[in-house]
Amino acid sequence: MFYYLFDYLTEFNSGFGVFRYLTLRIILSALTALVMSLILGPLIINHLNSKELYQSIRPDGPKSHILSKSKTPSMGGIIIILSVILSSLLWSDIFNKNIWILSFVLVSFGMIGFYDDYQKFIHSSSAGISGKKKLLLQIIISGLVAYYIFSTSANTIELELMLPFLKNFALYLGVFFIPWSIIVIIGSSNAVNLTDGLDGLAILPCILIAAAFVLFAYVEGNFNISNYLLIPYLPGVSEIAIFSSAIVGAGLGFLWYNSYPAEIFMGDVGSLSLGAVLATIAILLRLEIIYAIMGGVFVLEALSVMIQVTSYKLFKKRVFKMSPIHHHFELKGWPEPKIIVRFWIVTFILVLIALASLKIR
Repeated sequence: MFYYLFDYLTEFNSGFGVFRYLTLRIILSALTALVMSLILGPLIINHLNSKELYQSIRPDGPKSHILSKSKTPSMGGIIIILSVILSSLLWSDIFNKNIWILSFVLVSFGMIGFYDDYQKFIHSSSAGISGKKKLLLQIIISGLVAYYIFSTSANTIELELMLPFLKNFALYLGVFFIPWSIIVIIGSSNAVNLTDGLDGLAILPCILIAAAFVLFAYVEGNFNISNYLLIPYLPGVSEIAIFSSAIVGAGLGFLWYNSYPAEIFMGDVGSLSLGAVLATIAILLRLEIIYAIMGGVFVLEALSVMIQVTSYKLFKKRVFKMSPIHHHFELKGWPEPKIIVRFWIVTFILVLIALASLKIR
């Protein structure tokens, strides 16, 4: 919105042209989202507390959670969603289709999460909506998004699966792009949801990954830089850097209130939407494998649940003391802050490895 306002004002004063520069808009988008989330935080926390909309604790979870987290409000993801949407619309090119794709994914998956959280509150249960209903809604939305990206693709590069650290290899997916994208979006959405079990555990990895996407989007959207680094040039994706930076700013503001001991949890409204939108960014940038590397913590959490369920159904034995795996470490006696920080460190290392592919590929 400001993008076109300053473009108009440039006709009268050339000094306004600086606000059209991508690098400045990236910074302003992050700062705007940060300020918005810091302002919205206390307002939403107080409102949720007044309505007694507290986090639903699973009955088979660690006993410490029942004592320390049962009176902590949930649905804090609303803070993130509002901050990201408002900031990105203010500082991005609103006629760029990628901005609207990402906004749609963030809001629609947020609505699924809101519905799930609301069901938990009114039934005073940690169950929420049924797994089948949630999965069906995720398939419908991700299917619509995948089909739209596929049908509006301008060249074959936008439908190729690129592998990290390999310069001259890409697998053209064709129509298989649609089911592939559905799997990536749903898998990421649920993986982040599973990770969101400790104070700040999920949000900082999301921030670090979004920050890396800022750099990837900037590079892939610049012909000269992408050509120098021998990576595909994708016209129009540079605006994704604005949206990604808004996630960074909003996430940092939310972490202010979500850090241990948390004053609010993001709930499904936050975790489902963040997981889905990060996967969609990866798809638009053709970085699904890179995203899997950066989101190794999310992958590990999801795999731990799959392994635990499969092992118990087949052999009636548990591989972990409890899944997702962060609960396993809790029951082993690790303090919650230590688990959180170590998972953060692992994500930071994985993001650095992913960024290295910019030059090595």
